[in-house]
Amino acid sequence: MMQPAANPSPPDWTVETRATLTLAGPLALANLLQMLTYAVDVMFIARLGADELAASALAIAFFGLVVWALQALTGAVAPIMSAELGARAPALRPVRRAMRMALWLSLMVSAAGMVLCALIGPLMRVTGQEPHIAALAVGYMQVLLWSVAPMVVAGVLRNFVSTLGRPLFATAITGVGIGINALGNYAFIFGNLGAPALGLPGAAMATLITSLAIVGMYALAIRLDPRLHRYRIMGYFWRPDWARFKEIVKIGTPIAITIIAEAGVFGAAAFLMGRIGALDLAAHTLALNLAAFAFQVPFGVGQAATIRVGYFYGARDPDGMGRAGWTGIIMGTSFMALTALAMVSFPQLLLSAYIDVADPANAQLLATAAGFLVIAAAFQLSDGLQAVAAGALRGLKDTRMPMWIAVFSYWVPGFGLAAGLGLGTQLGGTGVWIGLATGLTFAAVLLIWRWNRREALGLTLRGKFSAPAA
Repeated sequence: MMQPAANPSPPDWTVETRATLTLAGPLALANLLQMLTYAVDVMFIARLGADELAASALAIAFFGLVVWALQALTGAVAPIMSAELGARAPALRPVRRAMRMALWLSLMVSAAGMVLCALIGPLMRVTGQEPHIAALAVGYMQVLLWSVAPMVVAGVLRNFVSTLGRPLFATAITGVGIGINALGNYAFIFGNLGAPALGLPGAAMATLITSLAIVGMYALAIRLDPRLHRYRIMGYFWRPDWARFKEIVKIGTPIAITIIAEAGVFGAAAFLMGRIGALDLAAHTLALNLAAFAFQVPFGVGQAATIRVGYFYGARDPDGMGRAGWTGIIMGTSFMALTALAMVSFPQLLLSAYIDVADPANAQLLATAAGFLVIAAAFQLSDGLQAVAAGALRGLKDTRMPMWIAVFSYWVPGFGLAAGLGLGTQLGGTGVWIGLATGLTFAAVLLIWRWNRREALGLTLRGKFSAPAA
């Protein structure tokens, strides 16, 4: 197992590549398994019908936006912990205090997240969704919103085990969660194993049970692992450290807004598809699920880049920062080139995981989704590039300007083009996807420019460390 802070300055690119793979591999696999959890939901819900699938897509678009933003906010604890480890490992007290404040913050913001999720009914009406689809989505969300707090807390715990060199724990826990979720869907959607047949809300019940189980598994892993347990992250839990709390909020708020800008534009695209038609929305859901699967690998590499760059940032090693960041960027974009090729070459094979491609009733859905995948392939490289570049910049605690880059890229050229082409031309759903690709490309170019200029912009300079505390 990698000991993250024992040698914060690897001597060459080979060592850095090995270190990044050791960290990124389990994180990427955990992300893929998390997406498989969502895919299991889609597979079960799709058997209820197109209306239920469309309703769940709209609800998940909003719910996912809220949860991802809150996880990004509290996830700012990762670069803070990694910098402390790079500077003075094992940094028991600083890491414990950072974790304590991140857990405090996760509980506080989860309450606000649940309130936001409860407002999906008015949102559905304002965006002009079909009434029966909106009713299904509201019923689904009424159960799903209770998963916000355990999901956000689990995100903080995942950052802790990963930063401390135990990323495989995240992989294993997520893998077990897939089984729990599949069993929950089987039981509560269709009324098997003695459970009530709840239909669409049954899928939300399965998600809630799974999220609670994941928190429990993280707590058990931390308690049983000697390296993790010695940090005693629940020690003095009642004692505040407002300086660290503010640091997490300061670094995390721009990250959260960045996530809102990116996830929000994809969520908004789902609502645009809903206005174009239920068929386009269903096809969009299938194609986007596959694109999101591919994205989980560079997203995991970006998470590893945040931690690796953060170690060198704490150690005040500019060469190490650059080596770690560029290693992640090359690794992430290389993988996305392979996924782009697969989407162009085997679209029907990929879509067969969700629908029966031989059924004539699915012919139009299949053709529409396959067309969206061709465009998704075109922006795979941009998507991977922007994800890892943003992760590397977070390792330098540089989050404010990347936030503005994201807001501009996704919502001005991105959503602007998606709405204009999708609703104002005959391109329809294809126009929406062209807009998404454009936004991602703008973000990739601007973020890689900023990473390349990191030293000239003074991003590699680190101030004084805060004093150790209990």
